[in-house]
Amino acid sequence: MTIKEVCEKYGITADTLRYYERVGVIPAVGRTKGGIRNYTEEDLGWVENAICMRSAGVSVEMLIEYVRLFREGDSTFQARRDLLAQARAEIQAELDKINETAKLLDYKISRYDEAIRTGVLSWDKDENV
Repeated sequence: MTIKEVCEKYGITADTLRYYERVGVIPAVGRTKGGIRNYTEEDLGWVENAICMRSAGVSVEMLIEYVRLFREGDSTFQARRDLLAQARAEIQAELDKINETAKLLDYKISRYDEAIRTGVLSWDKDENV
């Protein structure tokens, strides 16, 4: 699969894909005799992993380290597992923040629902408006 086809399939730019390969977020992609990148199913798996992890907020540095460890082989199982656990903990912390914000918004919406129903908007004195 060509870089153009991969970009179309995943909705990313060629610059992003080249960057991921250059810095090590994905392993080096094989090339044709003419020097054109030729993405295999395994390469696509790495691209999917990178896109998924980046969209979840995993840092480029963490992904680079993961790929480096992967290349070192089976002796890095524990290190890779620990890296993924760290990424999971960071994502969970972000989700917790988002959930707290959603709860606050739910509360404020409920106050406005009551105001719409009663014609009066009231807030506790210690409450943010």
